[in-house]
Amino acid sequence: MALGASTRASSWRRRVKRNVLILLSAATIVAAFGDAIAPAEAQTFPTRPPRSTPKSSPTNSQGEKTPMLLQATEVHYDYNNKRVSAVGNVQIYFSGTTVEADKLIYDETTRRLLAEGSVRLTEPDGKIIYSDRMDLSDDFRDGFVDSLRLDTADKTRMAAARADRSAGSFTVFHSGVYTACEACKDDPKKPPLWQVKAARMIHDSTEKMIYFEDARLEFFGRPVAYMPYFSAPDPTVKRKSGFLMPLVTSSGTNGVSIETPYYWALAPDYDFTFTPRLMATQGALLRGEFRQRLIDGAYSIRAGGIYQLDKDAFLRSDGSATPGYRDFRGSIETSGQFALSEKWTWGWDGILPTDPTYFQNYGLRTFQSSGNSLMTGGIQGISQLFLAGRGDRSYFDIRTIHYYGFSEADVQRQIPVVHPVVDYSYVFGQPVLGGELGYQINLTSLSRGSASFDPISAAAYTTGLCTLVSADPSAKIPANCLLRGIPGNYTRFSAETQWRRSVTDPYGQIFTPFAKLRADAAAISIHNDPGVSNYFATGERTEFRAMPTVGLEYRYPFINVQAWGTQTIEPMAQIIVRPDEQRIGRLPNEDSQSLIFDDTNLFKIDKFSGWDRVEGGGRANVGVQYTTQFNRGGFFGAAFGQSYHLFGVNSFATGDNTNTGITSGLDTKRSDYVSRFSYQPDRIYTFTTRFRLDSDTFEVRQFETEGRATFDRWSVGLLYGKYDAQPALGFLERREGILANASVRLSQNWAANAAVRYDLDAHSVVGTSFGVNYIDDCFIIGMNYITNYVYSGNVTRDERIMLQMRLRTLGGNQYGHSVSGLMGGL
Repeated sequence: MALGASTRASSWRRRVKRNVLILLSAATIVAAFGDAIAPAEAQTFPTRPPRSTPKSSPTNSQGEKTPMLLQATEVHYDYNNKRVSAVGNVQIYFSGTTVEADKLIYDETTRRLLAEGSVRLTEPDGKIIYSDRMDLSDDFRDGFVDSLRLDTADKTRMAAARADRSAGSFTVFHSGVYTACEACKDDPKKPPLWQVKAARMIHDSTEKMIYFEDARLEFFGRPVAYMPYFSAPDPTVKRKSGFLMPLVTSSGTNGVSIETPYYWALAPDYDFTFTPRLMATQGALLRGEFRQRLIDGAYSIRAGGIYQLDKDAFLRSDGSATPGYRDFRGSIETSGQFALSEKWTWGWDGILPTDPTYFQNYGLRTFQSSGNSLMTGGIQGISQLFLAGRGDRSYFDIRTIHYYGFSEADVQRQIPVVHPVVDYSYVFGQPVLGGELGYQINLTSLSRGSASFDPISAAAYTTGLCTLVSADPSAKIPANCLLRGIPGNYTRFSAETQWRRSVTDPYGQIFTPFAKLRADAAAISIHNDPGVSNYFATGERTEFRAMPTVGLEYRYPFINVQAWGTQTIEPMAQIIVRPDEQRIGRLPNEDSQSLIFDDTNLFKIDKFSGWDRVEGGGRANVGVQYTTQFNRGGFFGAAFGQSYHLFGVNSFATGDNTNTGITSGLDTKRSDYVSRFSYQPDRIYTFTTRFRLDSDTFEVRQFETEGRATFDRWSVGLLYGKYDAQPALGFLERREGILANASVRLSQNWAANAAVRYDLDAHSVVGTSFGVNYIDDCFIIGMNYITNYVYSGNVTRDERIMLQMRLRTLGGNQYGHSVSGLMGGL
């Protein structure tokens, strides 16, 4: 009886196989496991009622019944044993997951799938698992995999001799290997650059974590580190709570230190990072940072502090105390920016340290210095609240600013508080009198607790006294110091409207008439600090100033086209008519203290950089510009010009509290000559030279030349600068130096760079930087050596050695060593 049943079943299987093969000649068979074990196309075959009711369809991760679709070359149905076998190019699709294999057996009783031969499982998130044999549940939640290899969408790879999957979220890799490096194309069996081998790797897809047990880190197949246990986020995770890679540093003041941050991903929109740093000589420096991203912006809050174990380390060699000589040191910082609309943003920055050198002494970065070099002396922290908007033809910005000095030489009462500064500009969309009309407004209000003097003579540098009046009775300011900032309050409102129109005649000449009208009103309250009365009358007063300006600019470009390129010669002339500048020396100069005369501002109507000064008197600017553009690429350009003071008071020859304009090259009847030469023969080489020559002797007053080249694997640059002495501004001697830098790509992944600054007057190197870096798709390592000088009351030579290593998906590590040496007082 049993034999007969077996014979009939075998005959049935042969008929199904033969009929299926016939059907495959027209279309590929698709079978659905579940309520109907046979596919719809097979219902035309002779059928036999099932001996029992089929089980329901498998459910997906949401508990929903989902059909499982099968495609194969041959499908065998065994109703007696409730099995379906598929052979040849087998593909199964279920709830976004695909299984491909040479052979597959589905047992309805056990609800298991057995796939064999070149098995490939692709999950909805992009992960691909390769294996020789897989034993899975029909919902793919549980199973066993032999000879596993897993590739993720972000190109991380895992392999194991065997893997067990349970509860749909836990996968245990036995004798596992993890790497984020691609296999060698020439020899795929060659070990990757780095890999982690572990006795067991446990992947929790719910927590999105990978746990490594009895693990070894290998480079090029050789073990370099052993870790009995560690964990890392799943490669798909962008934010995950846990320890970040540690940072090891060493310095003469703080000793060896280790910093191990811990990151909390508290919610999708905010997180917190706690960073303790343990130092051998100073103890524990604790810092924390909270960040939150909202719909229209983001903000951050950071705080830190330390009770110093050895505050005597911050005593000078003569026993005097530096700002760091205290028990507790720390800071609070915050930063935020939000969008009110597509055109308007507002935000803030805030910083409050216990002392000026806290960030410098401990090598910390502020929000404003992130991504730049470490904070050094002379750099200021900024606390500000701002609102800014930009339109198609307008711009608005208002902000209130508090500066905090980060140098021993900084005196906080001498640094201004701005409350506020407002800038607005607008250009009308429609022409007015055939030209462009626009206006701009500036409001500046600031206060300072005490006067800020800057010594400009050897005597003042030695004695520190800035109250001596010049022996010349006609001098309006002392000869030994500049007053960089007034003590008291200063508020100025300025408004300017300007119009210009360009007209081209039939001969190609371009005439551009222009007109400007500027008005200023200021309220000044100056405290009677020692020496201030030598510069300004103390007390309260108001000042008004107006400056009308009209002028004409003329250009006549001559263009010559040749077979090799195009030449353009353009003579230029500009004449400006206006009255003398008013209130020179009565209005403080706070924002116009920088002035460098060169080809870039030769034709500016007002050459002062800010609003506190306004150029007056008649002036003519003349020059010529030559350009050659080569057809095969490259160009040559040159410019040469001079400025003439025609009538009235020369604003650049009349000193104010900062001597702006004196020895600038514009303070004579005929200005110095300014010139520029630029040459770029191809994409490789670029040369630029700028210089200023004395109008009478042709002596070089200012000279800069720079050359750059980028070819093959090399990139090099050389900058030479020579600047004449400017005693009226505090530069008592000539300055001359060279800055050279070079980088080379040693191979596809290796690169080296170097830079050096050399003071030709002092015959000494004042800064160097050397580095070697390796970068590829999965690994970064770099070492850099940097020397610099910190000007913070005392001149300090700062040397740093930085070593950085980063493994993609596992994080990175850094080591830094710092040595500082006192070079002497200023």
